[in-house]
Amino acid sequence: MRTVRALFIAASAAALAACGSQDEPGRTETGGAATPAPEPRVLNEAERAVVLASLPAPYSEADIENGRRVFARCRSCHTLPEGGANMTGPNLWGVFGRQAGSVEGYNYSPALRGADFTWTAEQLDQWLNDPRGFLPGNKMAFAGVRDETDRRDLIAWLKVETGYAAE
Repeated sequence: MRTVRALFIAASAAALAACGSQDEPGRTETGGAATPAPEPRVLNEAERAVVLASLPAPYSEADIENGRRVFARCRSCHTLPEGGANMTGPNLWGVFGRQAGSVEGYNYSPALRGADFTWTAEQLDQWLNDPRGFLPGNKMAFAGVRDETDRRDLIAWLKVETGYAAE
């Protein structure tokens, strides 16, 4: 019992010592005091259902669980939460309605920097089907999502998870 208590005390002390670190990831320096970065907003199932129902057809009828599974192919390069990091690909929060090639701090290919379009579900559907064919010269190595149903489900899931607001 003393060994368990000693381990608990040591672990607690280590956790408390880490709380004061100024270099802790996810924390920002403001006025001399470290404050936690805002936690990303995560929708509950009821909120997801409301957003899904508000989407135009065919996205309102999508299987967003399948969309989540399809996104697993994208997760190694893209983050979703508001304020999320750019990785190999840009953060996708707010992608719908955003000018292509415009995420602050991301180093786009010349093809995307010069692209003159705004991301819509239709544009993203064409991109996801064949990224290299849709915009030759972009640096995305992903071959695409060829299945139309998977693309529909992925786009619906992205709308639900990236702050899409129906107009």
